[in-house]
Amino acid sequence: MMHRTGLLFPEEILYSDWFGVFATVVAINTLIYVVLGVSKLVPIIRFGGKSSGRNRRAETRSIYPEAAD
Repeated sequence: MMHRTGLLFPEEILYSDWFGVFATVVAINTLIYVVLGVSKLVPIIRFGGKSSGRNRRAETRSIYPEAAD
């Protein structure tokens, strides 16, 4: 008598309800980490006019604070 088996588990376990829930949780977790990883690759978008780039500070922090810009 030959039994049909999966890679590590019997085939019956692969079609059970708890295994389906487990596979769904793993799939959602994988999608979350993919989105987080891709979001690290996308450049930061800053909204606002004067508060971007070099002009963010209200006062200079140069070692020569009285120097003309």
